[in-house]
Amino acid sequence: MSEKILVPVLGESINEATVSKWLKKEGDVVEADEPVVELETDKVNLEVPSPVSGTLTEINSKDGSTVEVGALLGSVSENGSATKKKEKIEKIKPTVEKDNVIKLETQNNGEETQIFDKKIEVEDEEETPLVLTKEIEKEPSKMKSRDDQSLSPAVRKIVAENKIDISSVEGSGKNGRILKGDLIDLMGVNPPPSERKIKYGQEEKIKMTRLRQTIAKRLKQAQENAALLTTFNEVDMSNIMDMRKENQEDFQNRYGVKLGFMSFFVKACVVALKNFPAVNAEIEGDTIVYKNYYNISFAVGTDKGLVVPVLKNADELSFADIEKNIKQISEKAKEGKLTIEDLQGGTFTISNGGVYGSMLSTPILNLPQSGVLGMHNIVDRPIVVDGEIKIRPVMYLALSYDHRIIDGKESVSFLKMIKENLEDPRRLFLDI
Repeated sequence: MSEKILVPVLGESINEATVSKWLKKEGDVVEADEPVVELETDKVNLEVPSPVSGTLTEINSKDGSTVEVGALLGSVSENGSATKKKEKIEKIKPTVEKDNVIKLETQNNGEETQIFDKKIEVEDEEETPLVLTKEIEKEPSKMKSRDDQSLSPAVRKIVAENKIDISSVEGSGKNGRILKGDLIDLMGVNPPPSERKIKYGQEEKIKMTRLRQTIAKRLKQAQENAALLTTFNEVDMSNIMDMRKENQEDFQNRYGVKLGFMSFFVKACVVALKNFPAVNAEIEGDTIVYKNYYNISFAVGTDKGLVVPVLKNADELSFADIEKNIKQISEKAKEGKLTIEDLQGGTFTISNGGVYGSMLSTPILNLPQSGVLGMHNIVDRPIVVDGEIKIRPVMYLALSYDHRIIDGKESVSFLKMIKENLEDPRRLFLDI
């Protein structure tokens, strides 16, 4: 009896998917609810499980094919649930017979089977061990260690300036001495082509994944449909870093998660969004929709592209809950296990390019949202504090916004409020 593997319901407004890869091959034994094929949609990847235990007897949709909801992917036969018996090889032993013939024998289910015979020369059968590998003896001149004192001053200077490993350089001078010309010749050698060029050729063409196509489409829509503008500010991160250092151990012992930077930024953004509701709004035709809930989207880079899961009702979460949820959702994103619900309902986005070393950027809107905050790397910079120049850890912030509904005064004041709450994080606990 065979059971069909069908394309499941994929989520709201998603009618088709691409077969990313089969996790099992025809003839493989599978268990009920074991993932057998991975599908890729516009937003997430999902694994389709086997409906029953048995053998995968047929694959109807190959890798890369487009399938609709309810389409036939393959079939599983319940009759083939018996697992294939694997022959166990217990050991392989070489023997040397009197006529100097090596016999490699294997015990397979108790029976000895000869693999091959090979005749070798043995001077003394009793004292000479059987050696199956040959050790190549290096020439004495090649093994001789090089002494920097044997190098001329000119050669030593070139070696030091260019950090050359002279142990791999063949000298052309007397007794293999390295000359200046040897190093000049070495530096004139053209490097080999890249491994990627050798493997794939001058150019390679790969079809964009559905996720990458969706990312490209939505980013282009943001440029075409919104009046994008970006404002900048800088934040002295000293107090947050001190607070994290002083409380990290207690926080982690109590809540089982590290106290990161994102919880401070989420809290600061929620405070600012409550004070400037236009940044938490969106445009529908000629109507402005103000959102009185605060779902913070945060960008996560994965091997397959950028995804933006949502932290729901962030205003109702504690620092610990924010850190736990962000960690959990980020792990799901990197494992390709996000659901449609994880990506829907965001009202404002935070993008942290600083984890990759970005100093400054202009983040692009995540439509239909009207604002996105860009975080960047933290660098020690000289700043003026109470009339004196101090070295402080500084982060540049960027707020991109839709100028159609957010005025310049609102955007600058919004970012300034975030800055003030981050520089004095006690305000976040006092709700001021």
